[in-house]
Amino acid sequence: MAQMTYRQALNQAMREEMRRDPDVFLIGEEVAEYEGAYKVSEGLLQEFGPKRVVDTPISEEAIAGTGIGAAMVGLRPIVEMMTINFTLLAMDQLVNHAAKLRYMSGGQLKIPLTLRAPQGAGMQLGAQHSQNLESWFIHVPGLKVVAPSTPYDAKGLLKSAIRDDNPVIFLEHELLYGVKGEVPDEEYIIPLGAADVKRAGTDVTIVCYLRMVSVALKAAEALEAQGISAEIVDLRTLKPMDTDTLVNSLKKTHRLVMVEEDYKSCGTGAEVVALMQELAFDYLDAPMERVATAEVPMPYAKNLEKAAIPSEQSVIDAVYRTLARETYQLTRV
Repeated sequence: MAQMTYRQALNQAMREEMRRDPDVFLIGEEVAEYEGAYKVSEGLLQEFGPKRVVDTPISEEAIAGTGIGAAMVGLRPIVEMMTINFTLLAMDQLVNHAAKLRYMSGGQLKIPLTLRAPQGAGMQLGAQHSQNLESWFIHVPGLKVVAPSTPYDAKGLLKSAIRDDNPVIFLEHELLYGVKGEVPDEEYIIPLGAADVKRAGTDVTIVCYLRMVSVALKAAEALEAQGISAEIVDLRTLKPMDTDTLVNSLKKTHRLVMVEEDYKSCGTGAEVVALMQELAFDYLDAPMERVATAEVPMPYAKNLEKAAIPSEQSVIDAVYRTLARETYQLTRV
């Protein structure tokens, strides 16, 4: 399999879908001439031209509304927001129109809209540009929410999102764009709503998504050295959520630690823990633990930003709490 970055995998997914289906097009701020704020649309304007790779004015409400209108008449728009933070200016379009029009039309209208947006902290972009807003969208019936952690998942899930007849909020993490991974040369898709066990284990289930998957995997390696076997479940799709995979993992490990870069209050982790209390309570041998970002506006100072975001050590500490053991301090040579 070819090695490529997360950014290249997304680019390849859009390129393949635009070649396959002439109704697919890309629209957003600086996606054409500048090739995207994170260079995800590199080369697409040259191949598909300005009618299918469209630069827009700086108006998120207009961008989202244009995408929704295009989807209503049979096209398959990919709407790129420069950052998830800017979707706040388009929430009326996304919540009151994209999410509801299929239902309100009795199924007469399809809204095959894919909205791509980077999010997350770690780049010292300050409080207004470092947010994780997945729980805002998970809360809304009619929207699907996807959050891939690897290049392989990013490509397969984006292709499925583009082909879906419902609006999909496709979340990317700014710190994942340069991450490399194996991506098959042949055509493949990953169905929405399927979690993935990134690492098998027997003592504790660590549930995560987006950049927290790599944090959890590093924590699992450190835990293994202490004789603790951690299973890593990558949600991949936050809505619809694959509860079967979570329950099956808990049947084996009997303990759960939820790791997310969002806040604890009304976050994805709160939903996971509530669902497992409802669906898998009898399999639990200890209280579930949650690891999340500190509930403060994200600091700009690098040391404070690092302290606010979940770390490998904070995951290890949570695992030790649910195992009712004394924690140990992770050290690096």
